[in-house]
Amino acid sequence: MAHDGIKTVEVEKLVEGSSGSVLRICIVTWNMNGQVSYMDLAEIVGNDRKFDLLVVGLQEVPRVNVAQLLQETLIGTHSLMGESVMQSLQLFVFGPKNYELFLEEFRVDNYAVGGFGGLIRRKKGAVAVRIGFKGVNMLFICCHLSAHARNVEERNSELRHISHSLFSKNQNPYSRPSHITVWLGDLNYRIEGLDTHPVKDLIHHDLHGMLTSKDQLLQEAERGQIFNGFCEGNLEFKPTYKYDVGTSIYDTSHKVRMPSWTDRILFKIERYGDVDAMLHSYESVNKIHSSDHKPVKALLSLKPN
Repeated sequence: MAHDGIKTVEVEKLVEGSSGSVLRICIVTWNMNGQVSYMDLAEIVGNDRKFDLLVVGLQEVPRVNVAQLLQETLIGTHSLMGESVMQSLQLFVFGPKNYELFLEEFRVDNYAVGGFGGLIRRKKGAVAVRIGFKGVNMLFICCHLSAHARNVEERNSELRHISHSLFSKNQNPYSRPSHITVWLGDLNYRIEGLDTHPVKDLIHHDLHGMLTSKDQLLQEAERGQIFNGFCEGNLEFKPTYKYDVGTSIYDTSHKVRMPSWTDRILFKIERYGDVDAMLHSYESVNKIHSSDHKPVKALLSLKPN
């Protein structure tokens, strides 16, 4: 069977004052490592609010009301439209204060994989929302997959189970197929086939672009196992895991974990011709030090045709 792998898309400059029919979406994924910092949450939201929707997917969330903290940060511009929460795996969608005028659908679902996870706040699986907003139907899936470099097939299997299970029960007969599907989260795919120290050296010299061929996620997509036909921006930012907490220094513990792009955002236009998608940024937020992961952000614009 033919497969497309993941298409790498270039970032295109955001044009100011473009048509009101364009829907701008800021997407953030962050593994919080069980820690909370209000300043860091404010940092990932940012002051530049050139978006209609803000989608925030979080993993390893501590026992704190993150939705409230985010809402306090966004108080002047955006309101919480809804959330999908499964213990430490949480997904929030914020929209303009008058969002109810444009909201046609908002449904949530989740799917757990593996054990309980709740005891150490590391729930694995996916939380998802389906949204109809201004005539665009969107599906956002935030997931946290199995850890460790050796568990590639396990991650692949989890992705397939999540895909087939979400929104499959009690299907709403009036629900329209999505124009776009977005996956975000700690997908936990690693860099493999190299030693840790040479990898750190390449990153130190800003040569991390040479490591993408060793990225398990891209390799598995190329094999036709996962994310067929999805798009992702260039991995121009440094691997987002694993850092010593409180620093931007890669793991110095005795485990010396391989730096990896565990945290990703991918999207797929499901109905070509109905909606055009443009990626305006794909980056990590390096100022944040409260976790062993750096957050990843993307800015997308969708234009219905």
